[in-house]
Amino acid sequence: MSELNIQKISSFDLPELQPYATMRRPAEQERQGIFVAEGTKVVQRLLESRFTVVSVVLPEKWLDDFRPLLEARPESITVYLAEKKVLETLTGFSMFQGVLAVGKIPPPLALDDLLSKNEKPLLLVAVDALTNAENLGAMVRNCVAFGVQALIVGETSSSPFLRRAVRNSMGTIFQLPVIELAKLGLRHRFKTKPHATRLTMSECLRGLRAHDIRCIAAHPHTEKKFLSHADFTGDCCLVFGSEGDGISPAVLEACDEAVAIPMPPTVDSLNVGAAAAVFLYEVARQRGLT
Repeated sequence: MSELNIQKISSFDLPELQPYATMRRPAEQERQGIFVAEGTKVVQRLLESRFTVVSVVLPEKWLDDFRPLLEARPESITVYLAEKKVLETLTGFSMFQGVLAVGKIPPPLALDDLLSKNEKPLLLVAVDALTNAENLGAMVRNCVAFGVQALIVGETSSSPFLRRAVRNSMGTIFQLPVIELAKLGLRHRFKTKPHATRLTMSECLRGLRAHDIRCIAAHPHTEKKFLSHADFTGDCCLVFGSEGDGISPAVLEACDEAVAIPMPPTVDSLNVGAAAAVFLYEVARQRGLT
């Protein structure tokens, strides 16, 4: 049981509180290897996880509710107590709960470890050029709901540890192994270019295919195969793109096949989170999990 360091604050001028004061500058936080969790449910799930927690900020009325979780943590956590009006200076608008925490982004997960340590059949999800943080958070939530073993985030996608992504995942990001290709670089043995500084999604997918993992693109503009005709019973990686441009041509070419959700011609596509839920339900159905 850890000992809590509780401090009352009236502003966010302390250097230790800068991560909260810079919530609107996510790139700065990512460079520091930290993220901000926002909301009672998200902070609760962070405290229940194996992620390292740096500090927590909350109104005093929430302290007794969170004390058991805080005291059960293995690390020493500083808890800052602030009035609601002080917390609202961070966002410029009313915060209903006013519960925040700073956690550390875990070290990059290697694909080799992922492939060797998970039960088969493998179920992976990859996102290409998905830059909307809210949609990425929804993708994470879908992945956890349907038993995905890891999320592969392409080098042109946003980080799932952005504050809005963490919030939209409702804290399920703390349960899902994540591979951010932009952070793997040359350490990955799937690389095909010795001079490359980072692993691209197309290279990653070709590496997965070399390990007999079928890469299936969720592509609304294909007429060759619909969702119910695809085989998801073996090791597979589902690949999703952004709503605007979809999957990039290079990534699409690196996949084994493209599969579409059948829709009337008057509907162009679904939101990526909705599309992922449909695909993942079909995987669960074929594998006898529903």
